[in-house]
Amino acid sequence: MNYIRLYFIESNKLKKNLLKLIKGILLTSIFLSCKSIHTELFIKANPEKVWEVITNAEGYSTWNPYHVEVKGKIKHGEKIQVKIHKPNGNKITLNPKIMSFEKNRLLSWGGGVMGIFTGEHVFEIIPTADGVLFIQREKFQGIAVPFAELDTIEEGYNLMNSALKKKLENL
Repeated sequence: MNYIRLYFIESNKLKKNLLKLIKGILLTSIFLSCKSIHTELFIKANPEKVWEVITNAEGYSTWNPYHVEVKGKIKHGEKIQVKIHKPNGNKITLNPKIMSFEKNRLLSWGGGVMGIFTGEHVFEIIPTADGVLFIQREKFQGIAVPFAELDTIEEGYNLMNSALKKKLENL
Protein backbone atom coordinates (compact mmCIF):
# COMPACT_ATOMS: atom_id res chain seq x y z
CA MET A 1 0.00 0.00 0.00
CA ASN A 2 2.80 2.48 0.86
CA TYR A 3 4.45 1.71 -2.47
CA ILE A 4 1.29 2.72 -4.36
CA ARG A 5 0.90 5.92 -2.36
CA LEU A 6 4.57 6.87 -2.92
CA TYR A 7 4.23 6.21 -6.66
CA PHE A 8 1.14 8.44 -6.79
CA ILE A 9 2.95 11.29 -5.01
CA GLU A 10 6.00 11.05 -7.25
CA SER A 11 3.76 10.79 -10.27
CA ASN A 12 1.98 14.04 -9.32
CA LYS A 13 5.35 15.65 -8.65
CA LEU A 14 6.50 14.54 -12.08
CA LYS A 15 3.31 15.92 -13.65
CA LYS A 16 3.79 19.27 -11.90
CA ASN A 17 7.42 19.48 -12.99
CA LEU A 18 6.48 18.54 -16.54
CA LEU A 19 3.78 21.23 -16.58
CA LYS A 20 6.30 23.79 -15.29
CA LEU A 21 8.71 22.78 -18.05
CA ILE A 22 6.01 23.08 -20.73
CA LYS A 23 4.94 26.46 -19.33
CA GLY A 24 8.56 27.65 -19.40
CA ILE A 25 9.02 26.50 -23.00
CA LEU A 26 5.82 28.26 -24.08
CA LEU A 27 6.70 31.51 -22.31
CA THR A 28 10.20 31.43 -23.77
CA SER A 29 8.86 30.84 -27.27
CA ILE A 30 6.37 33.69 -26.87
CA PHE A 31 9.09 36.17 -25.89
CA LEU A 32 11.60 34.89 -28.41
CA SER A 33 9.01 34.93 -31.20
CA CYS A 34 9.10 38.59 -32.00
CA LYS A 35 9.87 40.33 -35.25
CA SER A 36 9.92 43.91 -36.38
CA ILE A 37 9.29 45.83 -39.58
CA HIS A 38 10.73 49.28 -40.26
CA THR A 39 10.11 51.46 -43.32
CA GLU A 40 10.86 55.12 -43.86
CA LEU A 41 10.58 57.75 -46.55
CA PHE A 42 11.39 61.45 -46.92
CA ILE A 43 8.36 63.61 -47.79
CA LYS A 44 8.47 67.27 -48.81
CA ALA A 45 5.62 68.38 -46.54
CA ASN A 46 5.31 69.88 -43.09
CA PRO A 47 4.43 67.67 -40.08
CA GLU A 48 0.96 69.24 -39.77
CA LYS A 49 -0.02 68.21 -43.32
CA VAL A 50 1.26 64.65 -42.83
CA TRP A 51 -0.61 64.43 -39.51
CA GLU A 52 -3.79 65.74 -41.11
CA VAL A 53 -3.70 62.99 -43.74
CA ILE A 54 -2.82 60.04 -41.48
CA THR A 55 -5.42 60.97 -38.84
CA ASN A 56 -8.25 61.47 -41.35
CA ALA A 57 -9.92 58.04 -41.21
CA GLU A 58 -12.44 58.82 -43.96
CA GLY A 59 -9.66 59.84 -46.36
CA TYR A 60 -7.70 56.57 -46.32
CA SER A 61 -9.81 55.04 -49.10
CA THR A 62 -8.90 57.89 -51.47
CA TRP A 63 -5.13 57.46 -51.37
CA ASN A 64 -3.98 54.40 -49.41
CA PRO A 65 -3.48 51.14 -51.36
CA TYR A 66 -2.77 49.12 -48.19
CA HIS A 67 -5.07 50.43 -45.46
CA VAL A 68 -7.95 50.77 -47.89
CA GLU A 69 -10.57 51.71 -45.30
CA VAL A 70 -10.42 53.04 -41.76
CA LYS A 71 -13.55 53.52 -39.67
CA GLY A 72 -13.80 55.24 -36.32
CA LYS A 73 -12.19 58.17 -34.57
CA ILE A 74 -8.42 58.25 -34.61
CA LYS A 75 -8.02 59.44 -31.02
CA HIS A 76 -6.11 58.02 -28.07
CA GLY A 77 -7.90 55.05 -26.48
CA GLU A 78 -10.45 54.62 -29.30
CA LYS A 79 -11.03 51.36 -31.17
CA ILE A 80 -11.05 51.59 -34.95
CA GLN A 81 -11.63 49.22 -37.84
CA VAL A 82 -8.92 48.89 -40.49
CA LYS A 83 -9.43 47.00 -43.76
CA ILE A 84 -6.17 45.89 -45.34
CA HIS A 85 -5.48 44.73 -48.88
CA LYS A 86 -2.11 43.00 -48.84
CA PRO A 87 0.05 43.09 -51.98
CA ASN A 88 -0.34 39.29 -52.29
CA GLY A 89 -4.12 39.68 -52.68
CA ASN A 90 -5.08 38.65 -49.14
CA LYS A 91 -7.59 40.88 -47.36
CA ILE A 92 -8.04 41.22 -43.62
CA THR A 93 -9.94 43.43 -41.22
CA LEU A 94 -8.42 44.43 -37.89
CA ASN A 95 -9.96 46.20 -34.90
CA PRO A 96 -6.99 47.85 -33.19
CA LYS A 97 -6.98 50.32 -30.34
CA ILE A 98 -5.25 53.70 -30.68
CA MET A 99 -2.33 53.37 -28.27
CA SER A 100 -0.33 56.58 -28.90
CA PHE A 101 -1.53 59.93 -30.17
CA GLU A 102 1.01 62.77 -30.07
CA LYS A 103 -0.17 65.48 -32.46
CA ASN A 104 2.06 66.04 -35.51
CA ARG A 105 4.55 63.47 -34.20
CA LEU A 106 3.39 59.96 -33.31
CA LEU A 107 0.40 57.71 -33.89
CA SER A 108 0.16 54.02 -33.06
CA TRP A 109 -2.51 51.38 -33.01
CA GLY A 110 -2.34 47.78 -31.95
CA GLY A 111 -3.99 44.68 -30.66
CA GLY A 112 -4.16 40.93 -30.99
CA VAL A 113 -4.27 37.98 -28.62
CA MET A 114 -1.54 38.15 -25.97
CA GLY A 115 0.89 35.25 -26.30
CA ILE A 116 -0.52 34.18 -29.67
CA PHE A 117 -0.03 37.21 -31.92
CA THR A 118 0.11 40.92 -31.08
CA GLY A 119 1.37 43.93 -32.94
CA GLU A 120 1.73 47.67 -32.47
CA HIS A 121 1.87 49.69 -35.70
CA VAL A 122 3.66 53.01 -35.25
CA PHE A 123 3.56 56.03 -37.58
CA GLU A 124 6.27 58.54 -36.74
CA ILE A 125 6.78 62.01 -38.22
CA ILE A 126 10.25 63.50 -37.79
CA PRO A 127 10.69 67.10 -38.99
CA THR A 128 13.70 67.85 -41.23
CA ALA A 129 14.93 71.05 -42.89
CA ASP A 130 13.03 70.29 -46.12
CA GLY A 131 10.06 68.26 -44.92
CA VAL A 132 9.68 65.14 -42.79
CA LEU A 133 11.04 61.67 -42.40
CA PHE A 134 7.95 59.45 -42.26
CA ILE A 135 8.52 56.16 -40.46
CA GLN A 136 6.25 53.16 -40.18
CA ARG A 137 7.32 50.38 -37.87
CA GLU A 138 5.71 47.48 -36.13
CA LYS A 139 6.76 44.94 -33.55
CA PHE A 140 5.02 41.57 -33.60
CA GLN A 141 5.06 39.12 -30.69
CA GLY A 142 3.62 35.69 -29.97
CA ILE A 143 3.92 32.05 -30.92
CA ALA A 144 2.16 32.61 -34.28
CA VAL A 145 4.70 35.22 -35.48
CA PRO A 146 6.76 32.70 -37.50
CA PHE A 147 3.65 31.92 -39.56
CA ALA A 148 2.70 35.55 -40.34
CA GLU A 149 3.12 37.08 -43.81
CA LEU A 150 5.51 39.77 -42.63
CA ASP A 151 7.10 40.26 -46.07
CA THR A 152 3.76 41.33 -47.54
CA ILE A 153 3.13 43.63 -44.58
CA GLU A 154 6.46 45.39 -45.15
CA GLU A 155 5.69 45.65 -48.86
CA GLY A 156 2.29 47.13 -47.98
CA TYR A 157 3.91 49.74 -45.71
CA ASN A 158 6.24 50.76 -48.53
CA LEU A 159 3.28 51.07 -50.91
CA MET A 160 1.48 53.23 -48.36
CA ASN A 161 4.58 55.39 -47.85
CA SER A 162 4.86 56.02 -51.59
CA ALA A 163 1.16 56.84 -51.89
CA LEU A 164 1.36 59.23 -48.92
CA LYS A 165 4.37 60.97 -50.48
CA LYS A 166 2.56 61.28 -53.82
CA LYS A 167 -0.57 62.68 -52.16
CA LEU A 168 1.28 65.24 -50.05
CA GLU A 169 3.79 66.39 -52.64
CA ASN A 170 1.08 66.86 -55.30
CA LEU A 171 -1.20 69.06 -53.18
